[in-house]
Amino acid sequence: MNNPDAPSRSPARAWLLAARPRTLTASVAPVAVGTALALDAGAFRLLPALAALAGGLLIQIGTNFANDVLDHRRGADTAERLGPTRVVQAGLLSDRAVARGAAVAFGLAALVGLYLVRVGGWPILLLGMASIASGVLYTAGPYPLAYVGLGDVFVMLFFGLAAVTGTYYVQAGALHPAAVPLGVAAGALSVAILAVNNLRDLDTDRAAGKRTLAVRIGDARTRAYYGTMLALAFVVPLAQVVFLMIRRPP
Repeated sequence: MNNPDAPSRSPARAWLLAARPRTLTASVAPVAVGTALALDAGAFRLLPALAALAGGLLIQIGTNFANDVLDHRRGADTAERLGPTRVVQAGLLSDRAVARGAAVAFGLAALVGLYLVRVGGWPILLLGMASIASGVLYTAGPYPLAYVGLGDVFVMLFFGLAAVTGTYYVQAGALHPAAVPLGVAAGALSVAILAVNNLRDLDTDRAAGKRTLAVRIGDARTRAYYGTMLALAFVVPLAQVVFLMIRRPP
């Protein structure tokens, strides 16, 4: 069943639910990490940092909107589903309205991306195009990433490695050797969130033919995988701190 805390019929409240604000830390955290690296390197630039944050949030919100629509169309969101309310399935917003919302979010992300391309050049153009395309293909197309067990790869790449390295790059104009391991750590935390959500939805996803990684490997292995991702999210930054303490003179 859906969340017993039934949402109000307010359109503003429904759109807020569709954006899934509790999940948006997945966009904020890697941008914060990349910006912290830029600060440490003396390369911090406020406008590119804010633009990277806005772009990441818009892509995630667009992905969440598209997920709400397409999971409903494919039968993955039903009244039996556990977890937070899905606005299309609950009848709070129409399928068409949320699909338009996804298009607007991705369009705004592309506009933000134009500024970032001016700052960071063609590498940011490629990264932005790949990010938006993957956000759309997460639940769209004949082989949606979320339905073939590749959602975790998408999350690791774009809410981890790409977000951290890209945020640093648009501020410093170069790559940082710590960006990759810290990107893995940020991505691992987001993958852990995805894993526990997929574990919750295991039965309804299996019934709908949604072959998430949790469906493919089963309950017990998903729990172990979740623990591994959480450990990775904490061990990698600690190892990075130790490494920097050894490298840098007191």
